[in-house]
Amino acid sequence: MTIKSDRWISRMAAEKGMIEPFQTGQVRADENGEKLISYGVSSYGYDVRCADEFKVFTNIHSATVDPKAFDERSFVDVKGEYCIIPPNSFALARTVEYFRIPRNVLTICLGKSTYARCGIIVNVTPLEPEWEGHVTLEFSNTTTLPAKIYAHEGVAQMLFFESDEVCETSYMDRGGKYQGQRGVTLPRA
Repeated sequence: MTIKSDRWISRMAAEKGMIEPFQTGQVRADENGEKLISYGVSSYGYDVRCADEFKVFTNIHSATVDPKAFDERSFVDVKGEYCIIPPNSFALARTVEYFRIPRNVLTICLGKSTYARCGIIVNVTPLEPEWEGHVTLEFSNTTTLPAKIYAHEGVAQMLFFESDEVCETSYMDRGGKYQGQRGVTLPRA
């Protein structure tokens, strides 16, 4: 496997619709010149943005977190230009970008250093070959203070690894339960 460069990412976005919407180059400010946490294509990856839909974890109903029988009441829905995550808690969000991963590509997500240096960890599982959808993002606030996540700004970087051979069974072939997801997607058993 080889990690793919900005030229490859741009070509795949243009030819295969791998990332939509796609931003060539790094965006660091809005149209008014206000600084943003950067997003767009980078040297060897793509920095994704967070949409303005959030699900913030709450213990108001004293529910047990169970991945086989997830209680949606464990979250409060928030829509806005930012989200405040309570201390030692987490929130779910989704990417602005919709992904279509080629059959011979595996995509790994890493959090941006701007958030990591504030104690905010971004967690995403790998995007498997032939998976498509909005990526559900998990933000963990590891601090004892409230933490702020900004919508429509960079939150994580996707790295693309291309194999020299095509996998025998892709995510689509398996009928993966998160195929084609839109919006913030909760655990499915």
